[in-house]
Amino acid sequence: MNLENHLRARRDAGAKLLVPYVTGGLDGWADMVRAVVEGGADAVEIGIPFSDPIMDGPTIQRASERALASGATPAGIVGEAADLDVPVPLLVMTYCNPVQHEGYRRFADELAAAGIDGAILPDVPLDEIDPWAGAAAAAGVETVLLAAPTTTPERLRAICARSQGFVYGISLLGVTGERTALATQAAAMGDRLKAATDKPALLGIGISTPDQAAAAAAHADGVVVGSAIMRRILEGEKPGAVAGFVGSLRGALGR
Repeated sequence: MNLENHLRARRDAGAKLLVPYVTGGLDGWADMVRAVVEGGADAVEIGIPFSDPIMDGPTIQRASERALASGATPAGIVGEAADLDVPVPLLVMTYCNPVQHEGYRRFADELAAAGIDGAILPDVPLDEIDPWAGAAAAAGVETVLLAAPTTTPERLRAICARSQGFVYGISLLGVTGERTALATQAAAMGDRLKAATDKPALLGIGISTPDQAAAAAAHADGVVVGSAIMRRILEGEKPGAVAGFVGSLRGALGR
């Protein structure tokens, strides 16, 4: 299915959007994707581990290290994703190095063949995104771009114009990870996105609890939640418990 069309339809029907993150390649990760969908996800972001991340904080780094140690590869994760058969769009998050190593066109074609609708490459800036984004678009894969609190108004407009699927607003400067309170920049970031684009605008980084998700979504179309989910998975919680936590996020956002 088309990521942006799906999210637009949900938003236009009055829903606040919820996109959980799950690190691919961990033992049982596919069951965790199904669990977060059961909990109320509107789409799922699947992390493809990389040994030298720049955006990931300690929790997701630990998950990636564990997956890599067990032999996870981009091709293996994408191949497993093809068997997920969930009723919401899937997108991957990884870094440029493994994608470039695979080859942009080949990687994009593999994503499309697996039924994956979008991709995030956080270390590729707007000015350098065209080679990847062109190959992705030719395969029918949407490229989601990120905007930060420090992004200038002119650059924000350019990012919003180029982004597909949704625009990912970074709610604070720093790496991913749970926070005890919602960042003070989150509301302003969401307001800026909503003023700059009609595309679905989601906030992520540091959104850790149902209350924080609801507060962030009050200024945006929805949220991305990763570390709070991955901590529970690393601590050994079963799919049912993970689905329950995602369900609590869904409940705070409304149906």
